[in-house]
Amino acid sequence: MKTKMYLALTGSIALTLLTASCKKNHDNNPTKSTVVTGVQLTSNSTFGSIITDNNGRALYFFSDDAANVSTCTGGCAVVWPAFYKENPSIGTGLAATDFGVITNTDGNKQTTYKGWPLYYYSKDVATTDVNGDGVGKTWFIAKADYSVMVSYAQLIGNDGNQYTSKGIAGTENSQYITDVNGRTLYMFTKDAFKTNKFSTGVAAHDANWPIDGATAVQNVPSILNKADFDVITVFGQTQLVYKGHPLYYFGQDNGVKGSTKGVSFPTPGAAIWQINNTTTVALTQ
Repeated sequence: MKTKMYLALTGSIALTLLTASCKKNHDNNPTKSTVVTGVQLTSNSTFGSIITDNNGRALYFFSDDAANVSTCTGGCAVVWPAFYKENPSIGTGLAATDFGVITNTDGNKQTTYKGWPLYYYSKDVATTDVNGDGVGKTWFIAKADYSVMVSYAQLIGNDGNQYTSKGIAGTENSQYITDVNGRTLYMFTKDAFKTNKFSTGVAAHDANWPIDGATAVQNVPSILNKADFDVITVFGQTQLVYKGHPLYYFGQDNGVKGSTKGVSFPTPGAAIWQINNTTTVALTQ
């Protein structure tokens, strides 16, 4: 009888301890806030409003992704993991129409914003980290309020040939400024300081080189200086200016991200229309 009572008591104590242990473990379980459901805008002390996942982890653009495709493969993809969420939740201040999906060469999908594939940075340890911005002068924190972006790619002219950033035939991975959607912005070498000498106000003529009609300068990637940008008025329309150069699109680029056909127009090698970058010489009054 004593043996039975001892076993019963022992079993009761063991059950009590097990229950307490389970409760303790349950209480220490991490919350489900780490589940990624989509994207949102998050306030950052350095960059202001940035695009993050729903947990506040920073997302980035890669300037080498000049076209609507990811060029970050192999070891790069380990350091910069692609962000993807099917049917992502979209936070306040962001538009669902600005997000898309691409399929990379490895068969995996990746979420894009305004044509730019989105990435995490593996060295961002804390949720608030933004250590990836400016790495290699090609990685930039993702923002919804950039006025321009920066691309790095081989320039291909309207004649199908390769060109350097100087507008002459040659092989070179060039840096060039685009609008926020990755569409190439050009300068007209005959323009003067903040003076558009191409546009005439005649639609058929101006459609060959439409102006970048930004109404204000918001934010720019960290390798650029916001003070180098301004806005002028041309025939009643606003036009974005960089270092005194009015900025244009090339009509025959057809609004395609990464297209640089204007570098060889109208005469290959003449460099009448050129790309812009951090080495662009400023016009002066």
